[in-house]
Amino acid sequence: MTRRRLRPDELELWRKVTEKAERLDSGAAMKQALEVTQVDPPKPRVVPRFETLPKPATSKGQPTITRDVLRPVAERLSKAQVQMDRKAFDQMRRGKLKPEGRIDLHGMTLDHAHPALTRFILSSQASGRRLVLVITGKGKARDEGGPIPVRFGVLRHQVPQWLSMAPLAQAVLQITPANIRHGGTGAYYVYLRKRR
Repeated sequence: MTRRRLRPDELELWRKVTEKAERLDSGAAMKQALEVTQVDPPKPRVVPRFETLPKPATSKGQPTITRDVLRPVAERLSKAQVQMDRKAFDQMRRGKLKPEGRIDLHGMTLDHAHPALTRFILSSQASGRRLVLVITGKGKARDEGGPIPVRFGVLRHQVPQWLSMAPLAQAVLQITPANIRHGGTGAYYVYLRKRR
């Protein structure tokens, strides 16, 4: 590709530009660019501290591996704020109130238990029941040590989560582990809201 020659009017314009321009001192510009300005050192990052669970006691000298990062379900539910009448709550926790309905999820898989629980809770609320018993069972220890941890008592952990999500959250007022006479840690009392 060949360059074209500048026309006389373009050459005249270039001469005018070069007459008014000042030559840069490359040494001074380089020094200015290399000057280091005083910068405060960066503040150290605050690393969030996570609370770790205490290690469980070992049995027969074999260490047990705990991979569950959540607190136990009973502990989380016991620390939950009481939404219902305190006197009725205490009676319910002590097993003095009789559940008006019950569902047994023993032996069900998650995909069968969830729709059954949803149907039961919504129909119980529609029929005017206030206190129902949801039996999950205590669960089996199935963790074979694989890369994906398996919870002890999958339904026992999953049911409170289902009850706190839509569409059941609008029907449920309080969830509490059941008294020993109604199943203990393998069951939950579910106190339902009044139907409007």
